[in-house]
Amino acid sequence: MSQMIHNQTQATRELRKPWRRGRLAAVAGLVAAMAATGLGQAGPASAARAAEPYLPMPTGSRPVGTTSLYLKDTSRPDPWVPSVKARELMVSLWYPARSPGRHRAQYMTPTESELLLKNGGVTNIPADTLSKVRTNAFTDARPAGGAHSLPLIVLSPGHSKPRSELTALAEELASRGYVVAAIDHTYENVAQTFPDGRVTTCVTCDMKKDPTVWEKLEKGRAADVSFVLDELTGAHPKWKDARLINTSKIAMSGQSVGGASTLAAMAADPRLRAGIDVDGTVTAPLPVAGLSRPFLLLGKPATYTPGQPGTGANWESVWAGLHGWKRWLLVTGAAHTSFTDHGVLMDQLGIEDGADIPGARAMTITRRYVAAFFDQHLRKKPQPLLNKPSANYPEVKFCAPEKKTCA
Repeated sequence: MSQMIHNQTQATRELRKPWRRGRLAAVAGLVAAMAATGLGQAGPASAARAAEPYLPMPTGSRPVGTTSLYLKDTSRPDPWVPSVKARELMVSLWYPARSPGRHRAQYMTPTESELLLKNGGVTNIPADTLSKVRTNAFTDARPAGGAHSLPLIVLSPGHSKPRSELTALAEELASRGYVVAAIDHTYENVAQTFPDGRVTTCVTCDMKKDPTVWEKLEKGRAADVSFVLDELTGAHPKWKDARLINTSKIAMSGQSVGGASTLAAMAADPRLRAGIDVDGTVTAPLPVAGLSRPFLLLGKPATYTPGQPGTGANWESVWAGLHGWKRWLLVTGAAHTSFTDHGVLMDQLGIEDGADIPGARAMTITRRYVAAFFDQHLRKKPQPLLNKPSANYPEVKFCAPEKKTCA
C-alpha cells in the first residue's frame, strides 16, 4: 500500500546519497507526473535529458521470452464495475527461451504512458516517454524446457501500478528457469490496455481507503490469482506452452497490496506452495489456523521494524499466524518503490523517491533474495543466504520479532 515519503532538504539528500550527488532530474514534467502518481518526488531541474531508461540485465543462464494473455472469467462480475458482467484480466508471461528473439518486448504502450503522465497533469514532455524503457525479454521467443519442468511464480503489483512495474524481477526469475505470470488487476491501476484497444483506468484510486476497501482489494486479487492458475494449469490452458509448467511447484510474490494479497491468495488456494509479501501492509485476516507454508516478509525499516514505535505491528500480527518456514527481512535505506522497477528508473531519470539506497542495488537485493526463496522452497535447493546476515548484502537485516530486534 502507498506509504508516506517524508521530505528532506536537498543538502541532506546529497549527504546521505553520495552516488546521486550532482545528478539532475531528466525532465521536470516527468518528475511531477511520477510524484503525482506515487512514483517519486521531484529533484532539481534538469540541464539535459537523461539517456533512454533501461532495466538491469537478468543474471540467469537463459535468454528470456515473454507473451501476453487476455483472460475472461465469466463466473463473476467485475468487483469494482458491477455493470461489467465478467472479470477481464491481462497477464504477462515471462519464461526461459531457447534463444533471443527478434523483437525486444515493450515495457508499456504509448497510450498507457500518456495516461500515466496525464494523471499527473503533465503535458510538456513526449507522451510516450515511459513506453521507451528498454527491457531484456523478447516477444514470443521459443520457450526452453521439457514438459512439466518449470515452476510457476505469480506476481501482483502495487495499487494503482501496472504489472510492468515488476518486469525486472520477472525477467530475472525467467532467466533462472521459472515461468512468471504478472497480473494486471483491472480497474486497480492507472491504465491497462486490452487486445481490442480498450483502455481501462483506475476506479479504486478515487475510493476512500478504509480497511474494508483494502480487504476487498486483497480478497479480489486472491480470486484473480486462482482464476489465472485455472487458466494456466487446467484441462484447456490458455497458453499454448502451458505443458512446461510443473503444477506441483507454484508460488506467489507481490509488492505493496500485491504482497498483502499473497497471504489472502495462499489462504484461499492450496496450489500456492510458498509466498512473499514485499512491503505490503496486510488487512485481510489470516485463517484462524494460520498458514503453515513457507513465507517471506521483505520490506523497508521505516514501516516494518519490530519494537520500533509506530512500525512493525502489522507484520507482527501476520508473523504470529505463520507456522511454517518464515523470515522477516528489512533492507536498510529502502523506500516503498525500491523493490520495483521504479527505484531503478527513477535513479536513471534523477527522480527522488525518498530512498537512501541506489535503485540498482535495491533491485539486486530484491532479485537475489526472492530467487533464493523460490529456489529453496520450490526446487528444494538449500540457500544459506536465507539463514543469516550476509557480508555480500549488509543492507539486509534479519528480524526476530519475539526479541524486537533486527540484525
